[in-house]
Amino acid sequence: MKIYKEIIGTGEPMAIALGFFDGLHRGHQSVIKAAAAQKQQGLTSTMLSFAKSPRSLLSEHDIPCLMTHEQKYELLDKLGVEVLYELDFESVRDLSAEDFVAEVLCKQLKAKSLFCGFNYHFGKRGAGDEKRLHELGDKYEVSVYTLPPVLFEGSAISSSRIRESLKNGEIDKVTQMLGRYFSFNFEVSHGNRLGTKMETPTINQYFPESFILPKFGVYATLVNIGGKTYPAVTNIGVKPTVGSERPLSESWIISGDIGSTYGETVNVELVEFLRPEMKFSGIPQLQAAIKSDGERAKNVFERMDIAL
Repeated sequence: MKIYKEIIGTGEPMAIALGFFDGLHRGHQSVIKAAAAQKQQGLTSTMLSFAKSPRSLLSEHDIPCLMTHEQKYELLDKLGVEVLYELDFESVRDLSAEDFVAEVLCKQLKAKSLFCGFNYHFGKRGAGDEKRLHELGDKYEVSVYTLPPVLFEGSAISSSRIRESLKNGEIDKVTQMLGRYFSFNFEVSHGNRLGTKMETPTINQYFPESFILPKFGVYATLVNIGGKTYPAVTNIGVKPTVGSERPLSESWIISGDIGSTYGETVNVELVEFLRPEMKFSGIPQLQAAIKSDGERAKNVFERMDIAL
């Protein structure tokens, strides 16, 4: 997949999926897959998005991310996107809806078909909606396709619903809305080696301020290291028993010590929420709780037929 940070026309006719697609949930995937299917018609599968959420910039308060850029690129490539335009929102925010379609999509990018979700907005102050996009498509002879919402529990899947479920520890709901396990891939940092002393060495990863914080607590997880996946127990929070300067993830590989991972980028998938984060009276009580969490996680993996 080719990635451009500005509008650079390739000269190839394009099928373009439009949207920020935060989290790439099942609703987003339906739009992207529809655009990717146009490769059969000789069109380049393209996505036009932004480096940062337009909603964050317009509302002047940060909306936490549901995935890192690296995760987004990997999944888009799997979904069949050949070209990604990841623009600075400021470069197009003052364009009218018509200028955005006429000058950017049609003239510069040679769009032949456009794909969007049912609630898509574009142009200055979001004045254009999917109905306006269809009108402009007719005017400039570009095919426009609006994908219907993908429903979960009777309502449209949205990034906002996913954030709310993550904050509530409703991991099964998150998994169903995403169509995959929610995950994060941060660099492994040095800890205080307390886990090693307790014979439960952990992989420590701090959450960036811009990233969503799941509910503090203990999770059954799958940890990918060097292309191999390990069942694990992960505590997300601030380590109330011993204290932490900021929220982090601590993952204990159930099958045993896998060696040093300091400096590596490790992917952690949340499989099931086990219990809230707790403060224990001492290290022996904490150590016993970790072992107990490991047994509970093993039961989860056995139930789900995940090899230990």
